[in-house]
Amino acid sequence: MKYFSGKILFLDRSDINTDEIIPAKYLTENTKDALKPYLLEDLVLKGFDASRDIKEKSVVITRDNFGCGSSREHAPWAFEVNGINLVIASGFARIFRQNMFNCGMMAVEMSPETIDSIFDTFSHSETSLETDMEKMTFTIKSEKDSQTIPFSISDFDISLVKAGGWVDFADQNY
Repeated sequence: MKYFSGKILFLDRSDINTDEIIPAKYLTENTKDALKPYLLEDLVLKGFDASRDIKEKSVVITRDNFGCGSSREHAPWAFEVNGINLVIASGFARIFRQNMFNCGMMAVEMSPETIDSIFDTFSHSETSLETDMEKMTFTIKSEKDSQTIPFSISDFDISLVKAGGWVDFADQNY
């Protein structure tokens, strides 16, 4: 099972699409690792610099309709090779969300109000998140604040995460 805790990268925008996650010009790369330097290269977001802001981050918290656009596994792969295995948003494009779980990663949906609260409380300071898979909670901490938030994902998606993704799940169960 992958690691689902660490420093948070806040992306304060809705409708971040798969072309912004990993530009289409890199889809001919032969390995997942070749995608690593190009994650979020084309994302336009005030104050965001991919070369500076992604380093040492393990979790993304963002807004609605994350991963919209083309259905490609390359988007979750680009996160995975950068050590980001958890994305939390108020909504996901259906195929992106399932591609995350198929790769043994988590795409967790929370209400817009919860996401707003997280941004208001934590986005302006260095913040980390700890995942408790047994209690199904996230604990978010900064120097000044701490908050524990419950989350839920389906039993099947939990099985995919614990197995390490769809291929490993299929090998174990079929």
